[in-house]
Amino acid sequence: MKSKVFEQARFYLILTFVVLISICSNLQAAPDRANLAKTYVPKFEKILTKNIVPFWYSKSLDHKNGGYIINFDINGEPKNSEGTKMIVTQARTMWLFSRLARAGYGGKECLEAADIGYRFLKEKMWDTENGGFYWEVDATGNKKLKPLKHLYGQSFALYALSEYYLASKKQEVLDFAVRFFNLLEAKSHDKIYGGYIEFFNEDWTPVSAAQNSYMGTESHLKLMNTHLHLLEAMTTFYRASKLPLARERLLELINIESNTVVRKDIGACTDKYQRNWAPRLEGDLARVSYGHDIENVWLIMDACNAAKVSNYPFLDLYRTLFDYSLKYGYDEVNGGFYDSGPFNKPADRRSKVWWVESEAVVSALYMNRLTEDSKYLSVFEKTSDFIEKNMVDWENGEWHANITPDGRRQGDKANPWKAGYHNGRAMIECLEILKQWKN
Repeated sequence: MKSKVFEQARFYLILTFVVLISICSNLQAAPDRANLAKTYVPKFEKILTKNIVPFWYSKSLDHKNGGYIINFDINGEPKNSEGTKMIVTQARTMWLFSRLARAGYGGKECLEAADIGYRFLKEKMWDTENGGFYWEVDATGNKKLKPLKHLYGQSFALYALSEYYLASKKQEVLDFAVRFFNLLEAKSHDKIYGGYIEFFNEDWTPVSAAQNSYMGTESHLKLMNTHLHLLEAMTTFYRASKLPLARERLLELINIESNTVVRKDIGACTDKYQRNWAPRLEGDLARVSYGHDIENVWLIMDACNAAKVSNYPFLDLYRTLFDYSLKYGYDEVNGGFYDSGPFNKPADRRSKVWWVESEAVVSALYMNRLTEDSKYLSVFEKTSDFIEKNMVDWENGEWHANITPDGRRQGDKANPWKAGYHNGRAMIECLEILKQWKN
């Protein structure tokens, strides 16, 4: 009898000890966050306001032709030709100036910079006969180089228009965005299988099956990547418009990005799908892009916040996707995530790309805010330090595009696929969270 009483007392003593440890751990979460904020708020504000913004504001505004010049070499110097203007980075740059204005990192001058992009999109890149935006035009905007319609590019146009409205409150901008949303609904929403059909001729008719899309894939495929950016665009468009149909499409995209594109037996996402969402996994398609999975985590969270849907039913998914990338694609020693790798094996493409690291720091803070798990703060710190040490170019401005496994810096500062959207957004998003923790 005494032995049984002793065992019960011992059990409750151990249980009390465990509970006390748990309480103490939770009490430590706030100071850790506060200290993190004190360290990284000034660092990120410096990177944003002294490195990213001055580069784009001083170099990209095309006062002659309209839109943005996005054609600079590794040293930030203009390349030989004037370059072209592609909808993805024209819209991303318009989005950046709009978001800077709304976040308080640029007032009238950033709104004026966003307006340059708005007018170019509306006057030069918009197809006045058929609607939608051309993929690519020349520097003047007068010559249509790639006139077909791809939803990847259209998504960024909707994103930029929506953000510009939120920053400027110009009714004409919202009216244009709503008109564009209705066009996408009529022409590209897949009412049979869900999501969006991606690639079209100028007049929105189907493209020949023999022709590859502007994303380098078979013309009929649906991409996780395209739908990921449709998700972020629809999140901002719904915040701007509050249209019930926009919320319905947002919920559909949340479902696609949290379920359809996730390979449940692996715990990671893949990119290519038939129209009916049957995954394409042959050959090199059996590959995980760590940056897209990590970006997906926080974009779903933000979409849920906009739609006023709880994130907690998705928490297991968030942990699964993030943990897979941590297991196979994270550099534990130096911080930062590699490019990609085969299923259930370590990364075999081990360069570190500017946009991957940008999305990683945002997602890590979102994960810690939701879970209070300190491991995400560690990922944030190590990756932020890697960025500051290796990617930020304090001499020439902006970030290096790519850091090779042996530490060499490569790539343009600006080209049709690289603008200030990923890293600019990362700094703004992180600062908003860190400032809440600092106070």
